[in-house]
Amino acid sequence: MDINAEISKTFEIIQSGGIILYPTDTVWGIGCDATNPDAVAKIYALKKRAETQSMIVLLNGEKMMYNIFKDIPEVAWQIIDLSENPTTLILDNPRNVAPNLIAQDKSLGVRLVKEPFCFKLLERMKKPLVSTSANISGQSTPIAFKDINPKIVKGVDYVVNLHRDKIAGKPSTIIKIALDNQVKIIRK
Repeated sequence: MDINAEISKTFEIIQSGGIILYPTDTVWGIGCDATNPDAVAKIYALKKRAETQSMIVLLNGEKMMYNIFKDIPEVAWQIIDLSENPTTLILDNPRNVAPNLIAQDKSLGVRLVKEPFCFKLLERMKKPLVSTSANISGQSTPIAFKDINPKIVKGVDYVVNLHRDKIAGKPSTIIKIALDNQVKIIRK
């Protein structure tokens, strides 16, 4: 399948408020428009996940970062520049995203992606994309498409037809950075 055709089809589904199953730069993810609270709620329901357990969003550059966070600690940019592997940063006081994505402590996890499909989809959306592992809450993260629970596959509005035979990388490193520059590693 042609990547551009997949981006067009996926974009249509997301624009209409749908949720997708798609390959990310780490593992297979479930996603939607991060500014659409109804679509976000569909993902929580599909994963049987409490809305108090926040999900992350994928971005494709600085412009999107500044659209979500007015204040970004300098150390965040240093970590992004120095990270060799996909790294999720949890930052304070997000805006311009669905309220049900924001954690109780008023933070949000974000990851800048380089993977071509995700990057180009974000370019087309001009909005952040929700990304959460393709599993029922509490179950292990699938490392390949074939390992994804059939309830997840049936529960999304569209399954991206790319990289289905690829073994996933490991989930991203997660680092929380407070506005006062305190840094805490959540997951290596």
